[in-house]
Amino acid sequence: MIASIALIPGMIMVVGSLLLPALGKKSAWGALALSIVSLIVFLQTPFGTSGNVEVLGNALTMVRIDKLSFIFGLVFHLAAILSSIYALHLEDVKQHVSAIMYAGGAIAAACAGDLLTLFVFWELTAISSVVLVWASGTKRSYKAGMRYLIIQVTSGVLLLSGALMRLTETGSLSFGDMGEFGVIGLHSAGGAISTSGLLILIAFGMKCAFPLLHNWLQDSYPKGTVTGTVFLSAFTTKLAVYSLARGFAGTEELITIGCVMTLFPIIFAVIENDLRRVLAYSLNNQLGFMVVGIGIGTELALNGMAAHAFCHIIYKSLLFMSMGAVLYRVGTTKATELGGLHKSMPWTTVFCIIGAGSISGFPLLSGFVSKSMIITAAAEHHHFIAWFVLLIASAGVMEHSGIKIPFFAFFSHDSGKRPKEAPWNMLTAMACASFLCVALGISYDFLYRLLPFESHYSPFTTGHVVTQLQLLLFAALAFVVLMKTKLYPAEVDATNLDTDWVYRKALPWLISGAGTAIAFVDSGIRKGFVAMISGTIRGFEKRFNDQGLMGRAWSTSTMAVWATLILGLCLMLYYL
Repeated sequence: MIASIALIPGMIMVVGSLLLPALGKKSAWGALALSIVSLIVFLQTPFGTSGNVEVLGNALTMVRIDKLSFIFGLVFHLAAILSSIYALHLEDVKQHVSAIMYAGGAIAAACAGDLLTLFVFWELTAISSVVLVWASGTKRSYKAGMRYLIIQVTSGVLLLSGALMRLTETGSLSFGDMGEFGVIGLHSAGGAISTSGLLILIAFGMKCAFPLLHNWLQDSYPKGTVTGTVFLSAFTTKLAVYSLARGFAGTEELITIGCVMTLFPIIFAVIENDLRRVLAYSLNNQLGFMVVGIGIGTELALNGMAAHAFCHIIYKSLLFMSMGAVLYRVGTTKATELGGLHKSMPWTTVFCIIGAGSISGFPLLSGFVSKSMIITAAAEHHHFIAWFVLLIASAGVMEHSGIKIPFFAFFSHDSGKRPKEAPWNMLTAMACASFLCVALGISYDFLYRLLPFESHYSPFTTGHVVTQLQLLLFAALAFVVLMKTKLYPAEVDATNLDTDWVYRKALPWLISGAGTAIAFVDSGIRKGFVAMISGTIRGFEKRFNDQGLMGRAWSTSTMAVWATLILGLCLMLYYL
């Protein structure tokens, strides 16, 4: 059993993270070393299944390496290495411990061959990652971390419930297609989705930030630490994307869900002032592309999903790194307080522009060679509405991430701030991520060889390039016109609400209103009860002589009864 656990990819990082406190101030270098060693071991792990054990009479397959799990395991390792380099200046040991444990848990979960193993590492990622939010040390980050943890743990509970129901239905805990049992209304390529499958789908959807289940992402990521948010952006949601692809490829409802995910963040990202929160919205937007690819479920679409997840992890980490560098040097990422930073942070500016170009899908950058696969898959299989929505979303992400982020942070008006350039380790991490964004955009054949299915797709056709350039130029022109005509939404130092309106406004209002109503009813009952007692006493007084009820001489036993009654009435009034 112990030997089987040791074979699990990422376990070197999980176990090794517990030893980092012994290194003291060198724990950052230890975290980087663990990530590199884990990658070397992962690359030597043969394809297939291993770690087969029996627990309580149930066969478990702890490790499954195939092309789908390999590409996610590889990019998770790369993200851990880049993020560890970015965090080399940090002396907070608890952040290094939680970050490496979190990354290792995500890698192990991506290579899990059964639902029980998946659940264990699913919850490990939740518990370890919340520290990266709490480490900011503010009251707001504590509350956001609690909300984040509740959502993540709830997702795990649903996953475990679905897994146990599936064990009852099938006698197996294997992690594969969930669409072959029962009838529930949703349909995948494998058939109708069972009740257990629906529970697992909701669990994956919560972690993937489906619409109405998404706000934990925009709530927690911007409140994470400078380095913690870089780690957070790489693992949680992409682990959910991998799990959806493994269990629900071809589930048609995911196309609609993905389309909604690509559109609604655009509106909020445009009006948002906090640039890290803008990136959180754009992360939601990019997840929508991947979910659409999973919903289409064809080989081209799933290849596009995997390629886009790979590229997205790198360029999104790069963007969060650049904004983290700004936060580290300036102390804020609010657009209203930034501008002109290109004068004193030129390298950070260049790296941010490369990340912005990648997420926007500029030709010769990584986002173009991955995003176009999903759009093409939608067109080839006659999902016209999805194809049209993805085109609009491509233009939208150009506006809020491709232009807004670098423009308001580094150009726009001159804020007068002249901070130092980012530390050397941050620049090194950003340079490596920028190199990968360019290299994957040019030498895309390397990426395509890693995909789950053999790919003959060519992204650099005249139609693809011209269509994408038209979208990008249209988005840029729209931004310029809106800025010149002053119709572009002004940057306002405020908190924009979407579904978090429910717990920020609606629930407090309902609780306050309910409290007022209860107090009103309680006051009425008390007054009525007191009036009833007073009337009863006056009635007794009239029946007796002028000395009044309480003025007469009574026996001791009678007075004891009255004392008991009065005490009982006082207790009733107290509890009412």
